[in-house]
Amino acid sequence: MTGTHHADRDSAGRSGVAPTRQLVVNADDLGLSPGVNEGIVEAYANGIVTSASLMVNRPGSRHAAGLLSTHPGLSVGLHLEEDAGHDLDDPAQAAELFEAQLERFRQLTGGDPTHIDSHHHVHNEDGRLELFRALAEPIGVPIRHDGRIAYIGGFWAQWEVGLTNLGYIRRPFLVHLIANEARSEVSELACHPAKVIGDFRSSYLDERAIELATLTEPGLREEIEALGVRLVSHREVRL
Repeated sequence: MTGTHHADRDSAGRSGVAPTRQLVVNADDLGLSPGVNEGIVEAYANGIVTSASLMVNRPGSRHAAGLLSTHPGLSVGLHLEEDAGHDLDDPAQAAELFEAQLERFRQLTGGDPTHIDSHHHVHNEDGRLELFRALAEPIGVPIRHDGRIAYIGGFWAQWEVGLTNLGYIRRPFLVHLIANEARSEVSELACHPAKVIGDFRSSYLDERAIELATLTEPGLREEIEALGVRLVSHREVRL
């Protein structure tokens, strides 16, 4: 952890003031479409998003890379995606897919990811986490669910498949979620903002636009900070 955090903790022990907790707000699905890309960048520039995860094999990946070149402060990770040509339960095939998508990430962005996660959490299914943790280890960045950063996934309108509750992606619930679940030294909250434009189709569509509106509401950052939570990017986290 950073020296600042330790100073906060030390002073808390003397004064009784709660230490500052750190929260990464990570937008998944960067690269999925131009509208998703533009929504994520807006949520970063005008809202509380601090990091994003890039899908490197989607049609919008090059568009995303172009936007990133004008927003160098956005921390970007690899959003690993399963494909039909690789069996992720086969270590050799999983490694091949990981290395191919990592190389594509480097080609698009010019550097390594600041973190790693996956679409629909496929890297964490069926005992795969240890394999992908080992694959990520040479890069020296966290991989989602590895235990170092607490994961918060409740900012999502479809807790049940096909059943939408927009209350879960409105500001009151978001603040409640952060107040009650961002209790570790470092936590990560996932989100999926987007501008719904063009011919983009998804089972989670209009919800993305509502997420974007919530994440960019005036005063939201200050309300979160008043809870003793400091917004940071994956690049800023020291583990």
